[in-house]
Amino acid sequence: MKWLNGYLLIALISMTQMAHAQLVDFTDPQLVEQMWVVNDNVMGGVSESRYRHDADGVIIEGTVSLENNGGFASTRSKASFAAGVSILELTVKGDGKRYKFILRTDPSPQTPMYQADFVAVTGWNTYRFSPRDFRASFRGRAVDAPELVFSEVREMGLLIADKQAGPFQIQVQRVAGLRSAQ
Repeated sequence: MKWLNGYLLIALISMTQMAHAQLVDFTDPQLVEQMWVVNDNVMGGVSESRYRHDADGVIIEGTVSLENNGGFASTRSKASFAAGVSILELTVKGDGKRYKFILRTDPSPQTPMYQADFVAVTGWNTYRFSPRDFRASFRGRAVDAPELVFSEVREMGLLIADKQAGPFQIQVQRVAGLRSAQ
């Protein structure tokens, strides 16, 4: 029995280390102050978005408009993840709309971004993503790009698009970078 308990203790320690590999905590107001908005106005659209701090995380809200060939709104922040991170967990509370969790390995607007879709249901939910869940795109079109490696990420954000005109609101509590169990 003691031997079994020793293995259980090792498993619990491993799970704890895995859960705390890295955490981006959007309940921290200083982190929220460093965010920025990128909307379709960069190409003539009129969609709007803004963000604000809340004790439970950052609230991102606005209105997507399809006028002037627009149709997207996004919020971004700098990001970096440790070597060995193989899973990202995104904890959000949403409005039932489809969003894209976006990552960039080079923050230049002339480089591809990696996108993973999810529907942000109401109430707090945690979504898990592996590098295979992300598809490379450039200006909304799929492109060939190297496989995503989380430790090469330099920027992350959330984007709403796909002709979902109207108001939106999503709240982000955290992004956790996890190492897979070996």
